[in-house]
Amino acid sequence: MLSRDDCIRLRHMIDAAREAMDFASGRTRAELDSDAMLSRALVSCLAVVGEAAAHLSPEARACDASVPWHQIVGMRNRLVHAYFDIDQDEVWLAVTEDATLFYE
Repeated sequence: MLSRDDCIRLRHMIDAAREAMDFASGRTRAELDSDAMLSRALVSCLAVVGEAAAHLSPEARACDASVPWHQIVGMRNRLVHAYFDIDQDEVWLAVTEDATLFYE
């Protein structure tokens, strides 16, 4: 059974992933380069997903070993600490393809 904190963090991850997908809905990859607000919104959502994942217990992570937990946390670290060198292609893929992990 998951702890209350794990349940809250998982909910935060799902909510942030859903929000990112909503922000990107109907938009194109090219718009990510020209719309600073879209870019910052997606980066912020991905950072929330990664921060919540970083604080999940090992037991919570073990519930679904197919989720790339290490990569999710690593992306958060990259977005937050190397903000000056964000790969917008990776952001777009994370939102439009990888975020769907939370819904399958």
